[in-house]
Amino acid sequence: MAKKIKKKIIYTIGSAARSQDDFLKTLKDWRVKTLVDVRRFPTSKYERFKRENLDTLLFSSEIEYVYMGKELGGFRKGGYEAYVKTKEYKQALKSLQKLAKKNPAVIMCCEKLPAGCHRRYISQSLKKLGWKVVDII
Repeated sequence: MAKKIKKKIIYTIGSAARSQDDFLKTLKDWRVKTLVDVRRFPTSKYERFKRENLDTLLFSSEIEYVYMGKELGGFRKGGYEAYVKTKEYKQALKSLQKLAKKNPAVIMCCEKLPAGCHRRYISQSLKKLGWKVVDII
């Protein structure tokens, strides 16, 4: 019997000014089970997107919250393009892939569009490793 091959898919999303209900509905519609927060500074002018509140909100919706902003967050000395070449980044990318292989995962930052966010660099790295990256806009 042939092994079933699981396609490597990961999602990205920006919290922007989404309402709490819209945000949760979107995650559920895409069947997300793990949210990986890659904001370097996990706070927001919107209470619902502050790290401690987001963790609680997701837990109540049976979505795992994982903070990786220290490892994958933006605002890097020398720029993010230089950071993606470091050992630290590559190790963090391995950790992210492990999470995404276990359950459907989404990478979250605050920018709505990935083109204006460091998520694009993470996405490019994942694509080079054979992942399909879907931006939830």
